[in-house]
Amino acid sequence: MGVDSGLPDFRGPEGFWRAYPPYRRLGLRFEELADPEHFHDDPHLAWGFYGHRLALYRTTVQHAGFGVLLAWSRRLPTRVFTSNVDGAFQKTGFPDDAVVECHGAIGTLQCTRPCSEATWSADDVEVAIDEDTMRARDPLPTCPRCGAIARPNILMFGDGSWVPGVHAERMAEHRTWLRGRADVAVVEVGAGTAVPTVRRHAELASAASGRLVRINVREPEVRHGRGIGIAAGARDTLAALDERLAGAWA
Repeated sequence: MGVDSGLPDFRGPEGFWRAYPPYRRLGLRFEELADPEHFHDDPHLAWGFYGHRLALYRTTVQHAGFGVLLAWSRRLPTRVFTSNVDGAFQKTGFPDDAVVECHGAIGTLQCTRPCSEATWSADDVEVAIDEDTMRARDPLPTCPRCGAIARPNILMFGDGSWVPGVHAERMAEHRTWLRGRADVAVVEVGAGTAVPTVRRHAELASAASGRLVRINVREPEVRHGRGIGIAAGARDTLAALDERLAGAWA
């Protein structure tokens, strides 16, 4: 979904390294950098990666497909279930309580120590980055309670210390909303098989109705249940679907 807004495609090491050449030199893949242990062992490396992403997401302008989805949501009861951590749906205009961020959000921080279950906004956080080495410069973000290094409130690989907080509450509300709805139509965009959280949820949510539209450039196949796979990008496909629906809603 974010690639059509100009965000880098992290699928596979080559896509990741094209976006971040210093990590190619270090031989580090996305899966290795998105590891909470770096915030303990080498926080300048960890914040180099996440600080750069935080700044990138703040300046990214969402493509027109987001607006299409928002317009649909004003006609029909709608929920967003996303593994993206960039807050793009809220920036587009979706209310917070309609968005489930199943892997957390980069705009929220938590402590690297178990000092509390609290999270707080990263709105005032600016992380200076040496883009030749992709390492953060001091000062690094810290916990306002105990002074330890802070980290993004994102579920990382092998992460046993993520604080789900409001995300767990939204998930519970989302499940309640889905319960008993046999007429749900699911539009799934860009959910791959490497981390299949969104893909599996889309199949489950659409199981009763069979109304699944899977938009995916590389992996459009619908192998479980019923649905339609479209091997194309997000922006153009959503625009084409919107044009088809315009006649039905006229």
